Amino acid sequence: MNSDQVDPGEVALLREAFGVDDGGESALGWAAVRAFEAEHGVVLPEPYRTFVAEVTDGSYQGPCEFGLVGLAEGGGKQRLGEPFPLTRMWLWEDDDGGYEQPDAVIEQVARDGSIVLGTDGCGMDWHLIVSGPHRGHIWLITGEGAAPFGAEFGHTTAEPGFAGWVRHWADGREWFDAPPA
Repeated sequence: MNSDQVDPGEVALLREAFGVDDGGESALGWAAVRAFEAEHGVVLPEPYRTFVAEVTDGSYQGPCEFGLVGLAEGGGKQRLGEPFPLTRMWLWEDDDGGYEQPDAVIEQVARDGSIVLGTDGCGMDWHLIVSGPHRGHIWLITGEGAAPFGAEFGHTTAEPGFAGWVRHWADGREWFDAPPA
């Protein structure tokens, strides 16, 4: 996963997975993406950055049960310049994670350094991390906890990052398809 350089093959995969063939009409364009980044003090990770600029800004279909939300909707109210606070799974329903003020960290998890990509309903939201050590990774954030997505973190056989997340969905695989450890 390289969140700084776009891989044309990944962009082609994303275009095909979402079935977008409108010549970029549903995309934001580079000027709008750069304006969003300047307003929020971040550079979006690739290939998501190129995806919203050249392919589409949201879709009624997608890895999220209720579709992929547009950039402004998913990131407009977030504090994107603040680093996402986690680097490992945390089920706050079960423990305090070793944090002195766990409720404050839980609030940061939902708001800081991530764009909401969409929801599976019932408070299960998929986030793209845009700042902090996990920049470029996808996280599932629920009312009970938060977990990173990708084979390196367990629970799934998928590649990490936006393209790996979309590829896993496009292949029709279950989200948590890794054999139990």
